[in-house]
Amino acid sequence: MAECRMERLLDPRSDLVFKRIFGEHPEILRSFLNALLPFEGADEEIESLEYLPTEQVPSLPLFKNTIVDVRCQDRCGRQFIVEMQMNWTSAFLQRVLFNASKAYVRQLEKNDEYHLLKPVYGLSLLNDKFPGGGEDYYHHFRLVKAGDQEQVIRDLQLVFVELPKYRETRPDEARLLRWAWLRFLREAGDAGRPGHASTEELVNEIAVSGEVREAIEIARESAFTPGELEAYDRFWDFVRRERTLISGSHQEGLEKGREEGRKEGRIEGLNDAVRRLVASGIAEAEACRMLGLEREEAGNSGL
Repeated sequence: MAECRMERLLDPRSDLVFKRIFGEHPEILRSFLNALLPFEGADEEIESLEYLPTEQVPSLPLFKNTIVDVRCQDRCGRQFIVEMQMNWTSAFLQRVLFNASKAYVRQLEKNDEYHLLKPVYGLSLLNDKFPGGGEDYYHHFRLVKAGDQEQVIRDLQLVFVELPKYRETRPDEARLLRWAWLRFLREAGDAGRPGHASTEELVNEIAVSGEVREAIEIARESAFTPGELEAYDRFWDFVRRERTLISGSHQEGLEKGREEGRKEGRIEGLNDAVRRLVASGIAEAEACRMLGLEREEAGNSGL
């Protein structure tokens, strides 16, 4: 029994495990969405849901292998798009907005009456930092009237959750389920490693509902075949490779910017020298020749 409790949990942020948990068990997904989405009361919470087929949308060059999504709708017709995104680029914002907007617009294929359109929620779980997000881990976007945030169009709402920033340790009762789900996502894959809680400790802390306990059981390593475990390892290879590519592209951009800045600074300094020489009575062409500056480069000298 003790050996079973210590069994490794696979990381639920990976495509294989995420889809196994949230894409095949509607009651688990219902619990997860009710905990994470910004519903304003129990009357807004999801009572039941059904899965919708995922759609092919424009892929991002680096991230075709590490974006995982699940789509569903509840019995009221509201649609929910859940994405697990391993690495961040600014293009994600446009991609998420495209996904949600497309889901909203395509409802008109079933009926032509605008008043019958139902809200669409996009929930993006980020295994990365949200640029400009400050200290908050939870970002809720909706359409509001400028100057009067009480006037809201609720039909399109986007939520971004930064998993690396989540550090809540003593949630109140209203946030207990959200705390359990986010700790499961953040920590299950590292449980038992040095510096982290053991699998048994984590399970004892976060198993606050039947749905969370079921998700934990699904994530146990023994629930997957050798072929699936190989695919799981390949996924993390993709993640590491893409992160390296992002880091390299970012560093390349910084170096290019520095080089351009140095070049601009050099040209500006030479232009200043040209202006001083011209002021002293030397012809501009001669001043450029003396300083080794092409006439085109001196175009910003103001002469």
